[in-house]
Amino acid sequence: RYFETANRAFIIADTPGHVQYTRNMVTGASNAELAIVLVDARNGLTEQSRRHAILTGLLRVPHLVLAVNKMDLVDYDQAVFDEIKAEFTELASNFPDMEVTSIPISALRGDNVVTDSEAMPWYDGPCLLKHLESVRVSTPDQRTGLRFPVQYVLRAQKTVDYRGYAGQVAGGTVAEGDTVLHLPSGMTSTVTSVDTADGALAEARPPRSVALRIADQIDISRGDMLCSAVAAPSSAEELEATVCWMAAKPVLRPGSRLLFKHTTRTVRAVVTDLHYRLDVTTLERGDVEELELNDIGSVALRLAQPVFCDPYEHNRTTGGGLLIDEATNATVGAVMITRVVSGTD
Repeated sequence: RYFETANRAFIIADTPGHVQYTRNMVTGASNAELAIVLVDARNGLTEQSRRHAILTGLLRVPHLVLAVNKMDLVDYDQAVFDEIKAEFTELASNFPDMEVTSIPISALRGDNVVTDSEAMPWYDGPCLLKHLESVRVSTPDQRTGLRFPVQYVLRAQKTVDYRGYAGQVAGGTVAEGDTVLHLPSGMTSTVTSVDTADGALAEARPPRSVALRIADQIDISRGDMLCSAVAAPSSAEELEATVCWMAAKPVLRPGSRLLFKHTTRTVRAVVTDLHYRLDVTTLERGDVEELELNDIGSVALRLAQPVFCDPYEHNRTTGGGLLIDEATNATVGAVMITRVVSGTD
């Protein structure tokens, strides 16, 4: 769903909280900058509410709104709101990097939805729309430095000798004169231009799609990465990751052979270990032999070729990936990298 106000445009992904739709929630949250967890004031936090909050935290959504709805049915009682808020805050404390805002609302009567409510004078925060318009949304984490997975090499030789490396900036910034490192070669060069169809830019930030030109002739192709020369990603051949399994068949178990799509690079992978399955309502870890549809667990992967990655908590683009069934080409798993076991930094 799409809507916009005078201040900001919005895209809404409606992801159900039922356990059988866990994969839908993971897909929606992976690209979200803010999540709204809607709670019925009469029922408080349910299992679905807890699942939504935990998945939001696992997917590193930076902002979360607890919208306590149907306040009109509890006589706008502040004690009811405060109790739900306290329980939710305790749950969200498992994810300290996530900013949580709690808002009491009545969608039926419009209280604190688009305008401030006179029925709840005890609440002095913003209404929901005002918060959505003013919350500071950020680009992918800048702590990783420049991350530029190369998607395509642009050549034009008939009229001008042009070679540009097209892709989307996934972290940091890039500008003319910057020194960049090419992976996997390890060679460095200088950016001579940051190009778009509308002309050159002074600099580019995520998620801008651009074409970079560099000073030196380096053999660069799709799947390679241009990155910060002083803060490079890990070149990983073995890694540990949290996986949401999205297929009814097959199941994920040690020995499973799959394709791992990471940014613009796709490599063969084998599951070497399955550490545990995560209960997404309690955060408890249980021993299992396989992951089934909508299960989330921790696995170890060994890759046929290295990928250039960061932990998911630092960069959701270079820290995430997909598992693909080689036989059917179906996407069967969502990957969040937690640790590089072997490779180079």
